[in-house]
Amino acid sequence: MKKSNRRIQDSDMYKAILTLKTEEECKAFFTDLCSITELMAMEQRYEVAKLLNEGLIYNIIMERSGTSSAIISRVNRSLQYGAGGYQIAFSRLYGEQSDESSEGEPET
Repeated sequence: MKKSNRRIQDSDMYKAILTLKTEEECKAFFTDLCSITELMAMEQRYEVAKLLNEGLIYNIIMERSGTSSAIISRVNRSLQYGAGGYQIAFSRLYGEQSDESSEGEPET
C-alpha cells in the first residue's frame, strides 16, 4: 500500500460524534473540525446522494445542485458499492418519517 493511501483509523473521533445530541451540537463540532470548503463538499455530496436515492437522473441533479457529473458519479459509486453508510442514514431519517406518515391511512 502506498504511504499516501494509508489512513489512521482512530475511533475516538467517531465516538465523539456519537456523543453529540442536537443538530446545533453537530454543526458546532463539524464547523470546528472542518474547513468551510470541506463542509461545503460534504454537504454537496450528501445532497447528491439524497437526490440519487430519490431516483433523479444526473442532468436534473446537476441543475439542482450545481454539482459536476464526476462528483455525482463518485457519490453514485458510494451508494452502489460503498460501505452502506448512506443507506443507514436514509433509512433512519426517512424510513421512520414514512412509517409515521402512513399511520392512520387505510390499507389498499
